[in-house]
Order: sequence, then structure tokens, then C-alpha cells
Amino acid sequence: MKKIRLITFDLDDTLWDNVPTIKKAEVDTRKWIEEKVGEVEWGDFNDFISLREELIEDDPVIEWDISKLRKEIFRKKLAHVNPSSLRNKIVEEAFNIFIKKRHEIKLFDGVEEALEILSKKYSLGVLTNGNADIYKFPIGKYFKFSISALEAKNSKPNRAHFDMAIKEMNNVVFDEILHIGDHQINDILFAYNLGIDALWFNNSNTEWTQDFKKPQEFSSWELLPKIIENKYE
Repeated sequence: MKKIRLITFDLDDTLWDNVPTIKKAEVDTRKWIEEKVGEVEWGDFNDFISLREELIEDDPVIEWDISKLRKEIFRKKLAHVNPSSLRNKIVEEAFNIFIKKRHEIKLFDGVEEALEILSKKYSLGVLTNGNADIYKFPIGKYFKFSISALEAKNSKPNRAHFDMAIKEMNNVVFDEILHIGDHQINDILFAYNLGIDALWFNNSNTEWTQDFKKPQEFSSWELLPKIIENKYE
């Protein structure tokens, strides 16, 4: 039986449902901005993608520094605000509001209990492309480390997060890691490429669409400790 010593977790849409959190953070922040400067032409999702690509072209760092991306989008949308010192002050304040709201999450049922059980048997770590800080939540106490795209200077499914994770731990090799996440590419392919075991969190009955073997999936955090016990203990 394979020996697992480290379990790494994605955050957004794995430990909590991120869509309502981000939507609310976006709406609340835009409302605050418009109270300061009047109506802003925010555009739709396609406009957001185009602007993101434009900003990455100007500054490639933005591809993995999503906090900087968020600030630069605010700055672009507030280009009409003068002087620039006022614009920059509003951008910084708006981002602080956004990031605070971005941490107003509701864990999926069973997450805290599962992490408590698993942390007694394994080292736990976070590997995320997002900018949520696990240590701002009570469950942060269960994790030995957390690595964001900003810290890795790269985004999953590139391997930089796993390379950093190995450096965080003493004498752990890829074969002793289990990665858990919801995204077929950013989590499952991410692990698969390095021969790392993965469990796929799929609570929305999503169809598997990749051309490599689907890992074991689970839809309820209440079941996770038993699944790991059966597989590795």
C-alpha cells in the first residue's frame, strides 16, 4: 500500500463555494467605488478577459499576481479620476474592501471536521492560484504551510507549487503526496503530470472530460477521512 505523508489542498471551490463569495465581493466593492466617484462603466465578462490579457501583456507578473491584477483593473476603470494620487488612494481602499469581502466564506459541510481528523495523521498544506489566506480562517491551524501563485511566481497546473511544497517539508518526495482539488486541469492534471496521487472533489456531478485517467472522486467532505483511510492506511 502506498504511503502518504503530505496532503495538499486547493482552496476556492474545494473548501468552499467561491462563486457567491467573489460575486458579493465584486458587487460590494463596485458599489463603494461608485459612491466615491459616480457611475463606472465596468463592462461584461468578455471585457474583463480582454482587459486582463492587455494588462498581462504590459506586465507578465499579473498572470500570477491576481491581487495586482485586481488593482490594475480598478485603476483602468478609474482612469477619469484626477489627480492620480486620489485615483491610487481609491484603488488601494477598494482593494482592501474587496480582499476583506473575499474572505467572507462558508466552508462546505464537513470540511473542518475532516481537516481536524487528517491533521492528526498527516502534514497538510495549501496550494492555491487564488489570494485567499488560509490563516485568516480558524481552519488555518491545521495547515503546515500555504503556497499561493504569488509566492510560487507561477500558476497551477505548472509545477512550481509542488516544488515549493517539497522544500517546505523534510524528506517528503512526490510519491508521498496526495493532492485534493476540484479543477480537472489546475488540480488533477497538476498532480498527474508529476505522478502525484489526487482525489477529485466533484460536488456538482461534473463530467470528466480529460484524456487521462480520472482519479477517485468524492462529493462530500464527511466521507473524505474514510476514503483516505481505506486507500492509504
